[in-house]
Amino acid sequence: MKVLPPGYRLSFDDIDAAAAHAFLTTAYWCEGIPLPTVQRAIAHSLCIALHADTQGQVGFARVVTDRTTFAYLCDVYVLPAHRGQGLADGMIQALLAHPDLQGLRRFMLFTRDAHALYAHHGFQPLATPDRGMEVVRPGMYLTATPPDHA
Repeated sequence: MKVLPPGYRLSFDDIDAAAAHAFLTTAYWCEGIPLPTVQRAIAHSLCIALHADTQGQVGFARVVTDRTTFAYLCDVYVLPAHRGQGLADGMIQALLAHPDLQGLRRFMLFTRDAHALYAHHGFQPLATPDRGMEVVRPGMYLTATPPDHA
């Protein structure tokens, strides 16, 4: 397991949804996402947080999974001031080693610009992209009211 630099720690339990929301609401993949949506996503996913001493949560990643056959890695970030130290690498390594994510048939992700990070952990371009389909709603949090799941 990758050793983090001094002053950092990873946690699967100590997740700060407000800190995750503060970053995610500006991220290209979910710009404008409401806090209740982030909270609900965290509650239904396997998440990891990166904490810096005296600075709180400075990184985060989320896996949507049935914990048996399939997983989707998403919402990965490290705040800009903390990048370049291998911290995202450490988060991904810890997630991939999690007992609930062993023996999966498929583990997917989408990225605009971090292919090298994920390739280092065994992720590859889709072998059969012609088989995949998706519904994509870019900007949906900027233009629509999210459904009420209360």
